Amino acid sequence: MRFQIADFRFQIADLRTVFTVHDRVAAARRQLRDAHLSSAEADLGARVLAQHVLGWTTARFLTDGGAPEPDGFAAPYAAAVARRASREPLPYIVGEREFWGLAFEVSRDVLIPRPETEIIVEAALELSPHVHAPIRIADVGTGSGCLAVAIAVERPAASVVAIDISDAALAVARRNAKRHRVADRVELRRADLLTGVEGEFDLIVANLPYVRDRDTSGLQPEVRSEPPVALYAGPDGLDAIERLIADAPSRLRSGGHLVFEFGCGQDVAIEQLVDGRASLTLIELRRDLQGIARTAVARRT
Repeated sequence: MRFQIADFRFQIADLRTVFTVHDRVAAARRQLRDAHLSSAEADLGARVLAQHVLGWTTARFLTDGGAPEPDGFAAPYAAAVARRASREPLPYIVGEREFWGLAFEVSRDVLIPRPETEIIVEAALELSPHVHAPIRIADVGTGSGCLAVAIAVERPAASVVAIDISDAALAVARRNAKRHRVADRVELRRADLLTGVEGEFDLIVANLPYVRDRDTSGLQPEVRSEPPVALYAGPDGLDAIERLIADAPSRLRSGGHLVFEFGCGQDVAIEQLVDGRASLTLIELRRDLQGIARTAVARRT
């Protein structure tokens, strides 16, 4: 009888070691909050990492997450959560980020696409309202290719030259162009801004680096994980943008447009730079959802 009671207690203890997916995710939330992520970031990270490891959709996570965890889930999930707790960006861990409703591969070789950069896509589509009109576009500093690919998807007659100084970034952009079936209209070029790229364009778009060199310590740990070449641009953060503004007029057809992103608080400097080019006219500065000016739209006169 003593053996039976002990055996029964062992079985109860063994049952208590069974975890559901939701149990693991709840523990991961606590771990991520302890790593100083906000509650929203911790909740999102814990869930998205679980779905990534399991290969589940959100719907399946909600319906099946209360069941016992599958074999082989705990260890890779714990490793992924530890990476996030070390403040590695979530998109680098899962290998992709959504932009303009499309899934883009990302890696440590490219800047992670941000929602505010979609303002460039919105402006580009408004400036090219005829869906099937043939237009030539340059995406300077393409990175993951998110701008080039998103615009090419929306404008099936457009040809896009996607330019970057990094071969590794261009490899990521190439895979994203193939993924979204626009590789035949997105030409990848290795160049320093527009140097060595031939021909004129109807539209030039760009999300270039604009962080001041001295601002490194003030950035979030996640941002500091991104490639420095895509972040920093000299003492005032305007080195790359200033060069683009200087070069763009000679590369735009008459009436063509330049659309580019810039940093918070740089709007006055951007106005001055564009006003200083006789052949460029600043049309507008577009603001993000927080009301901050982030995107410039200029026209070649």
